[in-house]
Amino acid sequence: MVMPMILSKSALFRDIHYEPHPGQRAIHESTASRRIVACGVRWGKSLCAAMEALAAAMEPKPRSIGWIVGPTYDLSDKIYRELIVVVAERLRHRIVTLRDNEKRLVLRNLSGGLSEIRGKSADNPISLLGEGLDWLIIDEAARLKPTIWEGHLSQRLIDKRGWALLISTPRGKGYFYDLFRRGQGQDPDHASWNCPSWTNPHLDPHLIEEERSRIPERVFRQEYGGEFIEGSGQVFRNVRECATGEWQEPHKGESYHAGVDLGKVQDFSVIVVMNSKREVVHVDRFNKVDWSFQISRIKAATERYINAQPYPFTTKSKAALVDNLVLLLERREITLPRPELWPEGLEELEGFEYSVTDSGTVRTGAPGGMHDDCAVALALAAWNPRPGKGMPRITSL
Repeated sequence: MVMPMILSKSALFRDIHYEPHPGQRAIHESTASRRIVACGVRWGKSLCAAMEALAAAMEPKPRSIGWIVGPTYDLSDKIYRELIVVVAERLRHRIVTLRDNEKRLVLRNLSGGLSEIRGKSADNPISLLGEGLDWLIIDEAARLKPTIWEGHLSQRLIDKRGWALLISTPRGKGYFYDLFRRGQGQDPDHASWNCPSWTNPHLDPHLIEEERSRIPERVFRQEYGGEFIEGSGQVFRNVRECATGEWQEPHKGESYHAGVDLGKVQDFSVIVVMNSKREVVHVDRFNKVDWSFQISRIKAATERYINAQPYPFTTKSKAALVDNLVLLLERREITLPRPELWPEGLEELEGFEYSVTDSGTVRTGAPGGMHDDCAVALALAAWNPRPGKGMPRITSL
């Protein structure tokens, strides 16, 4: 009688010279079909996920397939690259196919079967349809729209009773938070962990603590503590509460300001016109047209309301514009068009977020795969829109 082969993760990790720290080891040892990890930056999530993908690929099966998914290709590539480095150094003899342009790796597993690993991006949901999966890893899962997990990814695991590992730094309280809560004893098929940056024994805790004094406390708790903070990560609040306005025709004697964010191919050109009451009265958004047509369109829109003047724009001034718009929305001193009138604008504002770089710098902007044209044009139009302040009637980026 031939006994079936069983993969020993610990033996595999020892052979490839990977020694997980205690937090990583707990995830590797779990057998839950849904594992959710909320961790701080530099905790080692990419390496942990890559090794979990490798262990799945080495499992003795006639054939298996798994995906590594990120909100964008750049983010999914972080785990995929970690995996490729280890395979190239330690398991080159098991490579059957390696197509970097397709993000596709096929390995010969321990029983001689074929195991396929694909890197995928969630910014094109159509590419996530199709085959059933044995396993799935989602990096920066908190950045994914709930519809991606619910409508495109979780369904891929049903046929083969596959498992999923969702690993991310939190971004407020969304579907990722709901899954995390299920893993805290609510559902035996789910397991979840909170892994602050300082639980990585390879990081200097004193250097991490120094970051606490350099960045806002809410940012530190989320980015380094891996905490779920209501509204954290979102730059602009009260967006829907302020979206009660209507489009308006020009009124004689009214004062108007406009913001223009220019784009041509991938990005959009956006014109936002605002009156002295800080009501958005007109928006135009378009792309993939010649500059001459764009200039004519901008001129036609602005001449209906204002006489245009140029305004110098710098990186430093952009931060001031964003801060001003944040304050106006916090105080609800601005009126946006109703959601059905300007859905793309409200989506951009709600998606605008802050992030912390490896050096600790706090940056604001649209997440990967999203535009920020509407948000920037609105911020320009909202910049001190009061007469008598010496500000130009139109600002442009």
